[in-house]
Amino acid sequence: MVNASCPAVVIAAPASGSGKTTVATGLMGALRSAGRTVAPFKVGPDYIDPGYHSLAAGLPGRNLDAVMVGADRIGPLFRHGSRGCDIAVVEGVMGLFDGKIDMTGPGEASAEGSTARVAAMLGAPVILVVDARGHSQSLAAVLHGFSTFDASVRIGGVILNRVGSQRHEDVLRQACERVGVPVLGALPRMSELVVPSRHLGLITAVEHGGAATDAVEAMSALVSRFVDIEAVSALARSSVTAPQWSPENEVRTSEGSPVIAVAGGPAFTFGYTEHVELLRAAGADVAVFDPLRDGLPPGTAGVVLPGGFPEEHAAALSANELLLADIRAAAAQGLPIHAECAGLLYLARRLDGHAMAGVVDVDAEFGNTLTLGYRDAVALESSTLFDAGTRVTGHEFHRTKLVVGVEPAGTTRFGDVREAASAAWGWHRQSPDGRAAVREGFVQGGVHASYLHTHAAGNPESITRFVSAAVDYARV
Repeated sequence: MVNASCPAVVIAAPASGSGKTTVATGLMGALRSAGRTVAPFKVGPDYIDPGYHSLAAGLPGRNLDAVMVGADRIGPLFRHGSRGCDIAVVEGVMGLFDGKIDMTGPGEASAEGSTARVAAMLGAPVILVVDARGHSQSLAAVLHGFSTFDASVRIGGVILNRVGSQRHEDVLRQACERVGVPVLGALPRMSELVVPSRHLGLITAVEHGGAATDAVEAMSALVSRFVDIEAVSALARSSVTAPQWSPENEVRTSEGSPVIAVAGGPAFTFGYTEHVELLRAAGADVAVFDPLRDGLPPGTAGVVLPGGFPEEHAAALSANELLLADIRAAAAQGLPIHAECAGLLYLARRLDGHAMAGVVDVDAEFGNTLTLGYRDAVALESSTLFDAGTRVTGHEFHRTKLVVGVEPAGTTRFGDVREAASAAWGWHRQSPDGRAAVREGFVQGGVHASYLHTHAAGNPESITRFVSAAVDYARV
């Protein structure tokens, strides 16, 4: 008999910018203060919100991304991340029904990866956060539409956010009552709770430091005061029957215990919790280091350079010359290096004019264009992570670009960049002239560097392969 899965609520909204993060983070903190053990989750590929969730809940923030890991893994990953918890709080992404947009065709939208789909997979009720500014009686029509649009999604209640006055709240409550949607809370407008943001969203909790803790505490106090925590707890449900995901069941344990150095600190904050869990399950001795100030851990046999905001810390990264030299020398000797996005920039010759490791023969610079979206990619070369021909779904999210002189690199002109390297990925992207072929990233010796973020839980074989390569490197 399968044990019952953890009760859950999904925090969603009609549109982005409604206050999901404030409410979800505050709810996690409020429930924790009330004595509940809270499992924090985020729908989609977001790396920033889970940092605030972790501060609020005291447990690692995790992602539920059906596009990246596959729909069949959502239930098992949920059970893994919520084991032993009293309640799970799942923050949605964008609007409730907003899903993946297919960029290989004429931009078709689908519900794949949407908050609604994940809520239905979990069998969990949705609490809709509504930005009350500009709303009055017409809110009833909005709630009626969201409640009836998809029969697989249950709207269990609404939290009114940014309410202007008591009179405003009274009118909104009447509108909700008219369509039978319970009001679970009404939050007043609180401008001091705005968390600083930058070009890719909120400033990460690690970078925001003590101010992030203060913001989370303020969110928690706000929700504790203005939201019916007991009603939320009573509403929580889930109906996942799939067995719990286990990292030990996903990878093959190596014959050695290689030291895998994983970059962390303020410049490298974009990583999934399951990545490190899988590395350890494969037999790796994971050592987290901060490239802003640390050297490579003793005995390092593999390096993971995840995403983050290195452009915000370029001068300090450049100043750690000993680490840059060590990584450059180790890469030349075949050290397995897995670099994604920020990691790719760190391996470049220069980042916005600051000297980097120089492992990959390109420069990187901050730009004005946001590159964002899922990519259905194929590995073009065998590497320490993937066999050639392996297909993965990844995600791009950056405003930087690679240049050689004045020409873009790491795209279809990759072959002109450096003969010793090969493109890591290929995919198709819609263009005005049809579908354009893209070649992106670098495979060079033991290095796999790319803008593409991947999720190890969706590609566990890459972890077995990487740790095995590290064992081989350590034996040399």
